Amino acid sequence: MVVARSIALKAVNTASLWGLNRSRFGGLPKVQTVRALSTIMSPPSKAVVYEHHGPPDSVTRMIELPPVEVQENQVCVKMLATPINPSDINRIEGVYPVRPQVPAVGGYEGVGEVYSVGSAVKGLSPGDLVIPSPPSSGTWQTYVVKDHEIWHKISKHSPIEYAATVTVNPLTALRMLEDFTTLSTGDSIVQNGATSIVGQCVIQLARYRGIHSISIIRDRAGSDEVKERLKALGADEVFTESQLEVKNVKSLLSNIPEPALGLNCVGGHAASLVLKFLRQGGTMVTYGGMSKKPVTVSTSSFIFKDLSLKGFWLQKWLSADKAKECRDMVDYLLRLAQEGKLKYEMELVPFDKFHSALEKALGKHGSQPKQVIKF
Repeated sequence: MVVARSIALKAVNTASLWGLNRSRFGGLPKVQTVRALSTIMSPPSKAVVYEHHGPPDSVTRMIELPPVEVQENQVCVKMLATPINPSDINRIEGVYPVRPQVPAVGGYEGVGEVYSVGSAVKGLSPGDLVIPSPPSSGTWQTYVVKDHEIWHKISKHSPIEYAATVTVNPLTALRMLEDFTTLSTGDSIVQNGATSIVGQCVIQLARYRGIHSISIIRDRAGSDEVKERLKALGADEVFTESQLEVKNVKSLLSNIPEPALGLNCVGGHAASLVLKFLRQGGTMVTYGGMSKKPVTVSTSSFIFKDLSLKGFWLQKWLSADKAKECRDMVDYLLRLAQEGKLKYEMELVPFDKFHSALEKALGKHGSQPKQVIKF
């Protein structure tokens, strides 16, 4: 009897907690006790939530959220797929610079189908395929209610898994190729972290534009197979880090010109290897730091090679009133995916197996494909 009463009290407290903070989860308002007969309501939603920051496998749980009123300018979307990105993990851990207030529903990008629309919404109808663009927090749930301006209608022919993942990684790759130096057909770029989704996209987008790519991977079992896989995507050269322990790395290049642009998502020694390849006046762009080690640059690289170091953060770019440009580029990337010109490895996981997918995304089972939750 005592145990039952304890569980009941916990349930009441949890409901109160989520009821008070429901507006934080994609614009969910408090449940109304009296509603007009014409009020549109969302279905109940199952969501992955966290009430405080910490290790994602410890602080996240799946709960049921009650129906929500769909206001006149809002759209209710039935989610179809959503990925688990490193930035999602960092938000839950509380270390990402921009994150929702807790308690919060996880997730930042995804794809869904319009379920219902508010009375004032134009241009969107039930059945339309949509993505939040720019991305918006709270996609790890079965139904999402947000303002109509958040949703971007995409082609119904778009591959679902690519529509769910097109913004954070492929868009990062595209912007870095376009924003930091002018690359022409026949030029080259060099990158580390080439097996990442961004790295794979960089290889393919560069090849599509006639730009050579040099990729650096860490030493690992099966590195020859990894090299062949990256070359099949379009990489011109793929080296392990140990292969680059030579005095002049450029002697390893055959008919490829010295790279004008380097991309770094690792830091530490791997970043130094990127710098060794760059031509006079070249630029290295850092967009991640997987090794958690700093980027170090020799004095001679600055003085005699006149190298430039830049940083790229997609969140900052998207916040600079880039919604229209973002959507145009998303459509471009989805067309490439539809045509088979842009692809990367993903694993689709049912929503009820979310925590198994989370363990893989956290690296607890070694190197794994991008985990994409399918509802």
